[in-house]
Amino acid sequence: MISQLTARRSSALSGRVRAPGDKSISHRALILGGMADGVTEIEGLLEGDDILATARAVQAFGAGVERLGPGRWRVTGRGGFRTPLDVIDCGNAGTGVRLLMGAAAGYGLTATFDGDASLRKRPMKRVTDPLRRMGARFGWLTNEDRLPVALTGGALTAIEHEQAVASAQVKSAILLAGLNADGVTTVLEPEKSRDHTERMLRAFGAEVGVEPVGQGWRVTLRGGQALRGTAVAVPGDPSSAAFPLAAGLITPGSEVTVEGVMLNPLRTGLFDTWIEMGADLTISDRREAGGEEVGDVTARHSALKGVVVPEARAASMIDEYPILAATAAFADGQTVMRGVGEMRVKESDRIALMVAGLRACGVMVEEEPEGFIVTGGQVKGGATVRTAHDHRIAMSHLVLGLAADAPVSVDDPGMIATSFPGFAEMMRGLGGDLA
Repeated sequence: MISQLTARRSSALSGRVRAPGDKSISHRALILGGMADGVTEIEGLLEGDDILATARAVQAFGAGVERLGPGRWRVTGRGGFRTPLDVIDCGNAGTGVRLLMGAAAGYGLTATFDGDASLRKRPMKRVTDPLRRMGARFGWLTNEDRLPVALTGGALTAIEHEQAVASAQVKSAILLAGLNADGVTTVLEPEKSRDHTERMLRAFGAEVGVEPVGQGWRVTLRGGQALRGTAVAVPGDPSSAAFPLAAGLITPGSEVTVEGVMLNPLRTGLFDTWIEMGADLTISDRREAGGEEVGDVTARHSALKGVVVPEARAASMIDEYPILAATAAFADGQTVMRGVGEMRVKESDRIALMVAGLRACGVMVEEEPEGFIVTGGQVKGGATVRTAHDHRIAMSHLVLGLAADAPVSVDDPGMIATSFPGFAEMMRGLGGDLA
């Protein structure tokens, strides 16, 4: 495995590429397919490490899972999960483990969930607490709130759960458990989070109620609904598309197009922010794929200016703040990012790591408990950045290195494959100097 990857100042980038399949939808397609009765055919599945871990988990829970070709998978569901023969190892997949726990909680089974060293550091009680209220039982095997944890499911009762901070993972886990709960499960969100689970549940034949409440919404699901296998076309992941697009924005003379990008308005906060910063970002050929709007997004090198990112936008772009911070390093003035404390409990403490990496590259950054402020200007580079096993930290700094004065290296680049297999090859194909 490559121990280090280095990005060097590059000439103009150009070309058209296709974004990898959306990670969030790929997880959900596999899990709902495994819970359903019948066959689910999936096109465009992301074949990153996180998704492959979820595929193995769904198979361990009793579904048939076959790879038919690149991005083409078939899941044969048997109307529910059964007790697995071994530990469910979710690798580095935070979304995978939390949604799987919600799904498994509704069946009369026992399962132990675990993950790699990074996933073992991530909090789980935000999901296990509401599932416990529904009737699931959990036994922490080492430290409370951290994997590994043993789950005993079945005989659930619906709850009304009000989230303090909008989280699509928590909402989704509760809704998946609610499919097999007695009564109507309700989730109240203060702000709108990703609605992929609601959309996909409908595609699998379930009825889901969604009504606006203030800045957020109330989501309701009646228990006892059976899912039916269906066809799922996975659109391109906007979180992954962000990296080649960012490279196009900051590398002089560049024009980069990413085809087939999902344009769900709850996922395009980064694009909105870039446009406010003065980015030459255009969208063409809007169409529908897998129940989601998609389009081709083109980024051209732009003179960016700093902005204050609305805190209410955080839920729609929480995974994109690292690459936003990298592009903000080249903007004129300050880019203020607040209300993003959730970044500290992702695969890593992403606020601390982005602050440390940018400072190492000569960028002025002010760290706050719930955010950070990047002052753009000259980006010196010339650093090896510690990624702490986090794929987005690695890719963000490599993109920065394509336009920095001196090379930027990252340790542990193998972790990029968790969400974006082929990242380095794609960037090199656009003209990026990565080696």
